[in-house]
Amino acid sequence: MSDHAVRVPASGTVHWVGAGLSTGSGLARLCDTADRVRLWHRTEDRAADALARLGLTGRAEPRAFTLPALTAELAPGDIVVSMLPAPEHAGILAACIREQAHFGCSSYVSDAVLEQVPAATAAGLVVLTEAGLDPGIDHLFAHCLVGRAREAIGDDTAASYSLTSYCGGVPAIPNSFRYRFSWAPAGVLNALRSPARYLKDGAETVAERPWEVTRRHVVDGETFEVYPNRDSVPFVEQYGLPPAWKPQTFVRGTLRLEGWLRAWDAVFEELKAGDDAQIAALAGELAAAYPTTDTDRDRVVLAVSLDVRGGEGQSWSGSYLLDLVGDKEESAMARCVSRPLALGVRHILDGSLPAGLNRAAETAARSEEWLRELALEGLEFTLRVDQ
Repeated sequence: MSDHAVRVPASGTVHWVGAGLSTGSGLARLCDTADRVRLWHRTEDRAADALARLGLTGRAEPRAFTLPALTAELAPGDIVVSMLPAPEHAGILAACIREQAHFGCSSYVSDAVLEQVPAATAAGLVVLTEAGLDPGIDHLFAHCLVGRAREAIGDDTAASYSLTSYCGGVPAIPNSFRYRFSWAPAGVLNALRSPARYLKDGAETVAERPWEVTRRHVVDGETFEVYPNRDSVPFVEQYGLPPAWKPQTFVRGTLRLEGWLRAWDAVFEELKAGDDAQIAALAGELAAAYPTTDTDRDRVVLAVSLDVRGGEGQSWSGSYLLDLVGDKEESAMARCVSRPLALGVRHILDGSLPAGLNRAAETAARSEEWLRELALEGLEFTLRVDQ
């Protein structure tokens, strides 16, 4: 934070922008905490409908979203939570900086957001990112595991390690497609078209088509299929792994039900051959063929494991598992994304998050605190440690 910047005190007003599939009970938690909450959606009627669905009629104010309309209502110290697609975040953040408002989202930090962080920091504003499920809770699990392993093994002890972090939203009752769309099909398909970089056998590896390196992965006795996504390598430093420890495996990726690879074979053929227009058309076809309904139930599985082996017979292994099924009140995905994000926003409200860029909790100690708070709110997970 700049020597000259003073953190702008939170005003107590939260603007929650978007009420899609990931907006759940986290919004209700904020209605309990904030002085005022406004829900911005495509139209005021749709915002009001979303509030009614969440049981929040009268507890938050419905608004029709446009960026000028939002900007006109911002006051210094307000907090804007963007649940819109990631490309929309940069424009909203720019408006926040102009109006001296804090910003939060659950998405990965984009270059367009990152380049605005110095201005936000100098203005005393919090920029909260990667505070949902994945990214978000996965970071908390990883920081806690690394912190426990460092205490057990020691930072200066020569060791090798394997860290895997796999997350997936799947149908609670398996279907023939072995999948349930918990976000836009176009986003799912385009993620599969993006190369993945990770560490395997101690070396950097790139999978141009991530699904082609799908493998079996057993979690708590159940077999899933997993593949790497995005770029795992920068998280070695972000998670604070000691330089004296050498990675054998370091991969952050996606988890799917067993049989997913076979069930999606025709989709993969189109991904290999299709252009942007064909992929967009395919996304539309899949959305129509496999709609998300109010009666089906989703399941979220997040499994993070760390295994450390020292040269003198020292070893430490630990794992976190979150395995939740949605209910008629909300989907598991909405619960797992919205509750940690709302927790982060509450930490902006109480002044405990510093100005500048924050990714969920960025130390083992803070991650332990966040997990304790989430557990008290009923977000269940298990920790296993073997030494």
